[in-house]
Amino acid sequence: QVQLVESGGGLVQPGGSLRLSCAASGSILSFFAMGWSRQAPGKQRELVAGITTGGNTKYADSVKGRFTISRDNAKRTVSLQMNSLKPEDTAVYYCNADPTMGTMIGKPTGYWGQGTQVTVSS
Repeated sequence: QVQLVESGGGLVQPGGSLRLSCAASGSILSFFAMGWSRQAPGKQRELVAGITTGGNTKYADSVKGRFTISRDNAKRTVSLQMNSLKPEDTAVYYCNADPTMGTMIGKPTGYWGQGTQVTVSS
């Protein structure tokens, strides 16, 4: 079992950047993948990005070229660098630790953090 704590959310203007971080209470090496998902009001949670222990990545089409996921196994953290933010990126962002390949096929599962709010507005 692992606990995940997200941080770095906030209010940013369109075109701006934010960096989200997810800190794990234990080693993340035992999980097949780590990921970031988001849920906007009235919408289903959707995968934003995933990364395997080997460094393979997956991105939603809507964020390709703007978002970058990375991980630091020694520090037990996963980060999401978000650039060129748009109002439609507004959502609660969740980190997950997935013991299966679900995250990498767009169906994230496993352990989840509590989420951090990202609001993109002028």
